[in-house]
Amino acid sequence: MKYTQTSLDKLEAIPEEAGYVLRYERGTFQSGYCILEERKVVVLNKFLQTEGRINTLIDLIPQLDINPGILTEGSKKLHADILSKLVIEENEKPT
Repeated sequence: MKYTQTSLDKLEAIPEEAGYVLRYERGTFQSGYCILEERKVVVLNKFLQTEGRINTLIDLIPQLDINPGILTEGSKKLHADILSKLVIEENEKPT
């Protein structure tokens, strides 16, 4: 994935379409994000540059409770790509 604003916009659309509120705020969260499950709010570190925001969203999206059926076709495909890459990475880890 290219580190562009367009790529970031596509990634941001996935949690938003699933009903999450995506906010960029200051904070001391080490991973670059904080999930408030009960309110479906995702807070990302506002000081991250585009590349950091993209990488953080790629790490974060598999952890969210997202029903792919409510996503648009483009978001559904990107969501599936992210999940399949996660499965591949998990299978490649030494046991």
